[in-house]
Amino acid sequence: MHSKKIGDYALDGGIYIILIVMGLATLLPFANVLSKSISEEWAIVSGKVGIIPVGFQLDTLHYVATSGQFLHSLLISALITVIGTLSSLLITALTAYPLSKRELPGMGVLIVLFIFTMMFNGGIIPNYLLIRQLGLINNLGALILPALISVFNLLVIKSYFENLPSSLEESAKLEGARNYTILFRIILPLSGPVLATIGLFYAVYFWNDYFNPMLYINSSSLKPLQLYLQDIVMNADTSSALNKSADDMMNVPAEGIRSATVIASTIPILLVYPFLQKYFIKGVLIGSVKG
Repeated sequence: MHSKKIGDYALDGGIYIILIVMGLATLLPFANVLSKSISEEWAIVSGKVGIIPVGFQLDTLHYVATSGQFLHSLLISALITVIGTLSSLLITALTAYPLSKRELPGMGVLIVLFIFTMMFNGGIIPNYLLIRQLGLINNLGALILPALISVFNLLVIKSYFENLPSSLEESAKLEGARNYTILFRIILPLSGPVLATIGLFYAVYFWNDYFNPMLYINSSSLKPLQLYLQDIVMNADTSSALNKSADDMMNVPAEGIRSATVIASTIPILLVYPFLQKYFIKGVLIGSVKG
C-alpha cells in the first residue's frame, strides 16, 4: 500500500512537471514579444532582448496604440465580434431548438446534412466565388454571414436543450404558449451556461479571424485588427505601415513595432479571458452526458 502511494505521488509529480514545462514553452514566445515591445531601441537592434526586457520604455506601445489605423481596425474588430457573436448565437439557438425535438419529421436526415457540412467544405475558390456573386467583397457581411452557424456549437446547444425537463414545455403549452414564447421565455433563460459558453466560442472566433478578411477585404478602411496586425508584421519596416511619416519612424525599430502591435492586439482578449475561463472549461462538458 505504501509503495502504491509513493508511485501515485511520483506519477502526479511527473504530470505536474510536464504541465509546467508545456506551460513555460507556451509562455516563452509571448514573454519574448512583450520584452521587445518595452525594451530600449539599441537592445532590440543588437539582438540582446530575450525573455527579460533590456532597459524600459513605453514609447513604442504608445506609438502603436495612438495610430489612427490601429484604433480604426480595433473598432472594426469589436464591431464584427459583437454583431457576429449575437447574430450567430441567435441563429444557432433558433436552429437547435426544433432539432432537439425527437418527433420532428425528418430530423435524422437534417442532422446528417448538418454533420456533412461540418466534415466537408466547398473549398476556398467556391466560397470566394459565392461571396463575390453575392456582392459581399469589401463588405463586413462577408466576415459574419458565412460563420452564422457552427455545426459543433449547434450540436452542443441541441444536446443541452434535449436534457431540459420536457414537463416545462408541456405545462407552458397547456397554458396556451406558442413555440416562440416557450423558447424565449422558458428555454433560453434556463440555458444561460450553454449560451455563455457558445457565445464565448463565437466571440473568440470572430476576434481572431484573419483568413476570411484577407480573402474578402481589400479596403484599408474595413480591415479588422488581425488583418492590420498581419500588415504590420509584414511591412513594419516601411513608414506607411502605421501611416506615419519617415521622420516619425526613424527612432522606432521595426521589430519593436511588430512586438508592440502584437501586445496591443492581445490586451483586449487577455482582459476578458480570465473572467470567462470557467465557461470554456464548462463548455467541454456541456451536453457530453445524456440522460
